[in-house]
Amino acid sequence: MTRTKLCGLTRECDLDAAVDAGADMVGVVSRVPIETPRELAPDRAAELVDRVPERVTSVLVTMPETPEEGAALVDRVAPDAVQVHGCSPNEVRELTECITVPVIAGVDAADDDLDEYATVADALVLDSTDEQGAGGTGETHDWMRAREIVADLDAPVLLAGGLTPENVASAVETVAPFGVDVSSGIEDERGTGTKDHAKLQRFVARVSGEPLRA
Repeated sequence: MTRTKLCGLTRECDLDAAVDAGADMVGVVSRVPIETPRELAPDRAAELVDRVPERVTSVLVTMPETPEEGAALVDRVAPDAVQVHGCSPNEVRELTECITVPVIAGVDAADDDLDEYATVADALVLDSTDEQGAGGTGETHDWMRAREIVADLDAPVLLAGGLTPENVASAVETVAPFGVDVSSGIEDERGTGTKDHAKLQRFVARVSGEPLRA
């Protein structure tokens, strides 16, 4: 079964809607060096994480300058897992040695060192990243290459980048990933950070194989 991660949540109502829709994972963003409406202060991120029921995995998404900074933020927010972007394989390895929760490494589908990330991270998010290594760009990438990556790597891979309720079923069929990760594709308007509850419900339904409804 393909897992579903709904990310960039900023409001209690959006979090509750994601849980009610059947999301396996929910993500909050904190401490990133880019301008985004999805970023939360650490204490606010901790409030939302505390609201997540035990059956759903809470994920802190961050871009730490150092592994030690990442570990301190994990301790403060207390998620079930942490997803880091803009980190080298060595930095990911150092972070895994500092904390007890799983580490998900955000990587670009075009990177050449994915094998290195797969040996040090618990899972990968295969995304379309910007020049700073951040995800959430809303851009798709080559799904056939993604399929090869998923087949070749030992680590679980979540597919991200430009996914929407309209294309996610095709993405799952083509790539066969461990999971899918969406943020901008379920917003009321792309880039606002505010989630459209009907979109996120349709997204989860399509991942699970239910037909798309108008």
